[in-house]
Order: sequence, then structure tokens, then C-alpha cells
Amino acid sequence: MSGDANALDQAALAPYLEAHVPGFSKLCAAEKFKSGQSNPTYLLTAASGRYVLRAKPPGQLLKSAHQVDREFRIMQALSTTSVPVPRMLHLSGEMTPIGRMFYVMEFLDGRIFWDPSLPDTSGNDERAAIYDAMNATLAALHQVDVEAVGLGDFGKPGSYFQRQFARWTSQYRASETESIAAMDRLMTWLETHMPELSTLGHPFADLAYQCMQWRLPHGSGFRGLDGIDRASIGLPSEEAYVAAYCRRRGIDGIGNWTFFLAFSFFRLAAICQGVYRRALDGNASNPEKARTYGEAVKLLAALAVELIDKKS
Repeated sequence: MSGDANALDQAALAPYLEAHVPGFSKLCAAEKFKSGQSNPTYLLTAASGRYVLRAKPPGQLLKSAHQVDREFRIMQALSTTSVPVPRMLHLSGEMTPIGRMFYVMEFLDGRIFWDPSLPDTSGNDERAAIYDAMNATLAALHQVDVEAVGLGDFGKPGSYFQRQFARWTSQYRASETESIAAMDRLMTWLETHMPELSTLGHPFADLAYQCMQWRLPHGSGFRGLDGIDRASIGLPSEEAYVAAYCRRRGIDGIGNWTFFLAFSFFRLAAICQGVYRRALDGNASNPEKARTYGEAVKLLAALAVELIDKKS
């Protein structure tokens, strides 16, 4: 473990946690979760219980990326709403015993489904219930009054998509390793098809990000739902999922759906490119898997271009 850039210095970390996390005592182990690429995350086992520590990655980072403090603030604010979040326990500053910012939250038992077709569930009824609960949670999140929970100043005013496009274009160019024609074409199309203004965020961006799963091939590293007979295993169609969301939000439907989907493919491609670049630079959270993300960028860009071609 000594050569692992993500390894934690437990001897230095233990007294810090005891001083800053309420009730924390006697750190016994800190084990990094194998999954995840953005911010390395650890299971802390202590005499006082189990906790989760989520940190910035080591090394040189892209500007405005890996803002664990924003994650902490959002989940802390949502604790007063119907949106389920873990209890947030401590947010550090930049200067810490591990040399990077992190936060600590409670550990919650649960199941992680890596395959969206949910083969490890009891059957169609449970699969349908899981998707419906996911839909309900997203709708509940979008019903939150951001002013009431103290997040009114969380983002900049103006066009959400223009800000996001500028940010992810910059991130992509900063981590670009080769020219991908489909990605260049996608960015040009998005820039000329920007929708209406929004302030802090846009709920349809979140919904479309979920609905990408229906369009990603199941045989790819993303394990999407494309190519699966969804009805036979109790999963809703994309249309039914969007309709259920609209009913919960009390809206008639969603216009400009192609843009929201295409933007989601673009953002995920930019994220994957950043992960791939970190792998080449030697500071990825999961280096072996991260090296496969270069090809994923090409797949995502191609799917987005196919989508916008169908619209035109």
C-alpha cells in the first residue's frame, strides 16, 4: 500500500478524526472502496462504529473539479427534506493529515446495483419498485425549495446550460488526449441549440442523465439498457419513466428532449476524458479501469451524434 497515491496515513488521520468527528474513537482500519472514479472514498472502521470518508484525489487537479465541499453542503442541506441522504459529520479544510480536503459521513448499509437490468433482485415486482423509487426520489429532489434549505446562493445566476457547457468544454479541452471528430461536432451542435435560462440548475438535465441508461449498450462498460427486453423483466420504457416523473412534478411533458439527452452524453464524455487523463498522469482513483475510459468517450460522442442526426 505504500506506493498507492490514494492510501491514507492512518496514524496521522486517527487523532484528527477523534478531535473533529463527534463521538469518533480508535480508528482501526481505512479501506478504499474499489469502485468510483471521481473522488476516492473509504470505509472507516473504528471502535465507535463505521463511517465513510470521501476525499479529493491526490495530485494536480483540474480547476473547479472534485469539490467535495459542495457535496457536503448539498447533502447537509437536504437532511431537512424528504430526500434521503446520509448524516454528514465533518468537512475538513484544505490542510489535513492526508494532504487534501475530505468529509466524513455516516455509513449506511445497502445494496449497489452495477447492472441496471437488476439481475440480482427477487423478480419483476422488485425491479419495477426500484425504478419507481428512483423516479420518486428524483422528483422529490426537484421539488426542494433551494432558498428554504439555504442553497439559494449555491450557483451563479444566468443560463445553467451555458455555464455547464463552458465548464465541461474547458475541462474536456484541458484533458484532451486526441482529436475526436464526433465530440467536436457534438460541442458545436450544443452551442447552437441552447435552451431557456435557468438559475441554479435544471431538473431536466438530471432526468436526461438518468435516461441515458436506456440508450447505452448493455454490452459496453456502462452496462446500459439498450439491447435488453426491458418489458419482460419489469423495467419501464424511457417514455414511461419520463411520464411518471412528469406526473409527480405536475407537468404536461418535456420539450427539447433531444438537447437534454445530447448534453448528458457530452457531460459524461467530458467526465470520462478527465478520468482517462488522470490515469495517464498516474493519479486516477482506479487506474486499471480508468484506462478504458478513452474508448468510452468515443462511444458516448457517437451515440450523441446519432441522436442529433435523427432530430435533424
